[in-house]
Amino acid sequence: MTPPRAMLRKRRLWMLAACLGALLLAPFALDRLFPPNLTRLHAVGAEVQDRDGRILSVLPAPGGFWRLATGPDDVAPVLLDLLIAAEDRRFYQHAGLDPLALGRAAGQWLRAGRVVSGGSTITMQAARLLEPRPRGLRAKAIEIFRAFQLEARFSKREILGIWLTLAPQGGNIEGIRAGALAWFGRPAQRLDAAEAALLIALARRPASLSPDRHAEAARAARDDVLRRRGAAMLSPEDQALALAAPLPNARLPMPALAPHLARELARQGDSPIRSSLDAGLQRASERLANEALARLPERASVALIIADLRTRETRALVGGAFGAESRAGSLDLTRATRSPGSALKPFLYAMAFEQGLVRPDTLLSDLPRRFGAYAPENFDRGFAGRITAAEALRLSLNLPAVALLDGVGPARFAASLRSAGAAPVLPRGVDASLPLALGGAGTTLRDMVGLYALLGDGGRAGALRFTPGQGADAPVLEARAAAAVAGVLVQDFPGGGPRGVAWKTGTSWGGRDAWALGFDGRHVAGVWVGRPDGTPIPGLTGRDAALPLLARVFALLPEAPLERAPSRPDAPMAALGSDPLRLIFPPPGAVLAEGAGPVVLRVAGGRRPLTFLVDGAPIARDAARRELGWTPPGPGFYRIAIMDAEGALVAADVRVAPPGAPRAEGAVLRLTPAE
Repeated sequence: MTPPRAMLRKRRLWMLAACLGALLLAPFALDRLFPPNLTRLHAVGAEVQDRDGRILSVLPAPGGFWRLATGPDDVAPVLLDLLIAAEDRRFYQHAGLDPLALGRAAGQWLRAGRVVSGGSTITMQAARLLEPRPRGLRAKAIEIFRAFQLEARFSKREILGIWLTLAPQGGNIEGIRAGALAWFGRPAQRLDAAEAALLIALARRPASLSPDRHAEAARAARDDVLRRRGAAMLSPEDQALALAAPLPNARLPMPALAPHLARELARQGDSPIRSSLDAGLQRASERLANEALARLPERASVALIIADLRTRETRALVGGAFGAESRAGSLDLTRATRSPGSALKPFLYAMAFEQGLVRPDTLLSDLPRRFGAYAPENFDRGFAGRITAAEALRLSLNLPAVALLDGVGPARFAASLRSAGAAPVLPRGVDASLPLALGGAGTTLRDMVGLYALLGDGGRAGALRFTPGQGADAPVLEARAAAAVAGVLVQDFPGGGPRGVAWKTGTSWGGRDAWALGFDGRHVAGVWVGRPDGTPIPGLTGRDAALPLLARVFALLPEAPLERAPSRPDAPMAALGSDPLRLIFPPPGAVLAEGAGPVVLRVAGGRRPLTFLVDGAPIARDAARRELGWTPPGPGFYRIAIMDAEGALVAADVRVAPPGAPRAEGAVLRLTPAE
C-alpha cells in the first residue's frame, strides 16, 4: 500500500530537519571530539625574578626551547600595534577567519601562481603555532577550524598571548619575550619600534631571516614592516630613526644569574617566581667570586651568601664558582655539608656567656691539657698561657674553646645549634663530643650564615629566606650574650676594608674548607672556599683564602657599622662588660713549692668586701684589700676561692709539692661558677 502523500511530505521534513540539525550540531560535536591541543602553550620555561621584578635567570622549556609565557601586558605597546597592522588589521572584528584577507590571498595566488600573502589571521597563526604541521590545503582547513575553536574559547587578548608566547624567533627561541632577551638582551616591554618590527618579521620566516646569518634579508623584512605597516603609527622622524637602527649580529646568552638558586626555586612554584635576591648585588657577587677563583689552586671553588640581617632575606647567593675544567658546576655548594672548623666558636662562647661560665674579660688558660684521650692543639701548635676569653675567641685558640665546651656540655651545645637551625651533622651512631668545638661535625654555608645572623640579631633564630617575606623570630640565645660576642668580633679586616664588621674565620682539618663569616648592622654574609670533592688544598686557611673575599663583599654593601658591645657598668651590657671578679694568682693548676714562704693570693675586679677561702674555710684578713699572703700547711691539693660582695666567686685548684718533687706542666680550668 502506497503511503499517503501527506505522510511522505512529513517524513521528508523530518529528514531535512535532522540534516540541518546535524549540520548545526556538527561543529559542536567536532569541537568536543577534537579540542585544540594546548600542550605547547603550557610547556614554557621558568623565569626567576629579583626582588624588584627584574629577570635574574630563565630556564628552558622541555626539549631545550627558550619559551616564556607572554601576554599583551608583557610587551611594548608599539609591538602590538605593529603586529596587528602587519598581520591582521581586522583582528578585533572577525571571529577567527577574515574572508576579505583570505579572498585577496586566493586571488593573488591564482594570478601569480604562487603564494603572495597567506591570508591567515593572527588567530589562525596561533592555531598553527599550537599544532605545527606541513603547509597545504588540508592544513589550512584545520587551521580555520581551530581558529573558530580558539575564538570560542578565548578572548582576543588571550589569543594574542598564544601568538606572543609561541612565535618562532630563530633556532630554539620561541616567543617575543625570549626573542627580546636573545636578540636584544632586554625585556620585551622595553622594545623600540625597530626591535619590535624585526621580531614580527622574524616570526614569519625565522630560518631565512635570522639577523646573525641573513642580515640583509632581515633588514629588508624589518624595514618592510616599518614602512608599510608602521607608517600610520610612527612619525616620519621616528620611522627614519627606526629604519637607521642597526640589527643584532649575534644571539645573546639568556639571563643566568644565580643559576643554582634559580633551579631550586623553579622546582617549588609556578613561573614567574619572585625571589628575594638583588640582581645588581648578585651580578657583583658572581664577579667577585670568579675573580677570587682565578687566584686559587686548581679544582678549587668559591661559594658565598649575603642576606638581610633582620628579615633573613637572601640578597645574593653564589652556589659555586668553578673553573672551566670543573665538572661540578651543577653542585650548589651552599648546601654541601662541610666541616666548619673554628667558625662555630662564636656560638659556643655566646652560650658560655649566657650560662655565666665566663665573661669577655675572664682569664682563661691556654696551656697543654688532656680531656681523657683527647689532647687538642692550637693551629700553630703553640700556647698563649693566661688570656682573656675575648682574646681567646679573636685568636681562635683551641684549648680554651674545648674547655668551654667541656663546661657547656657537647650534647647541650649540639641541641642549641639545632634550635638555631644549624644542626651539626654527625656520623651515624656518634654522639656530640668535645671535637665539636673545633669543627668536628658537618654543617652548610646556609646554616652558618643563619647562625651568624642570630649573633647579630639579638639571639633571634630564623632560617634564610629566598623569597620576599619576614623570617622566623624565635629567640634561642640571650640578647646580652649575642651582643657580647658581636662586640668581641668587631675588628678591622687585615689589609684594610670596611669598618664596624664582626667577623670570624674557620679552617677545617687538612685544609679542606676555608670559611669567613661576618655581619654588620644590616647584613650578614658568609664565604666558603674549597674543593667540591673534599680533597685537601695544602696551605688553605680561612684567613688567607676566604677573609679577603668577605672584606670585598662588605665593601659592596651600604655601610652599617656594628658597634662594639658597651663595657661601662651603666651600659645595658653591664652584667657582661663590667669589671668582673677574677683570680690573678695563683692560676688554676699551679704547682707550688712547700717551704717557699707565703703565697700571695691576688684578685682583681669584683665588688668589695672580699672573702678569701681555702678548702671552704675563710681566712681572716682586711676585707678591703685584693691580695693576701697564705702559707700552705703542707703538701697536697688545695682549693682557693674568693667571693665578692655580690656573691660572685672565682676559684682555682692548686697543688703544693714537697721540695724536689717534679712539677708536671699543665693547668686545670674549672668552669663551675657557683662552686
